[in-house]
Amino acid sequence: MKISNPTAKLGEELAVQFLRKRGYKIIDRNFRKGYGEIDIIALQGRTLVFVEVKTRTSYQFGAPFEQITPFKLHSLVKTAQFYKVLNPKLPQSLRIDAISVLLDYSGDASNIEHVENISGF
Repeated sequence: MKISNPTAKLGEELAVQFLRKRGYKIIDRNFRKGYGEIDIIALQGRTLVFVEVKTRTSYQFGAPFEQITPFKLHSLVKTAQFYKVLNPKLPQSLRIDAISVLLDYSGDASNIEHVENISGF
């Protein structure tokens, strides 16, 4: 059972807003399969984009992107492949991106970074 994390939920919401402002169409969120979860699934033109969001309130436990381990990346790839099998009419071009959200003391985004194609997938 997944425990609800308000910081993570806020970060995902801010990431969705960030992507929409850049022309992405959000088609699904929090897709789960036994071995993994994808935070945001979007379309950018003719590319299906799977987005992992990492949110932090400080760098005390490292930068947000540092939490995307090789194991996590492998899980993202497997889950993205499964999602594509379930949705064969979606574009063939696939990509996995990551978004880092750093929140300030008031809960506003002090920094959002977007890295495209973190898997070479």
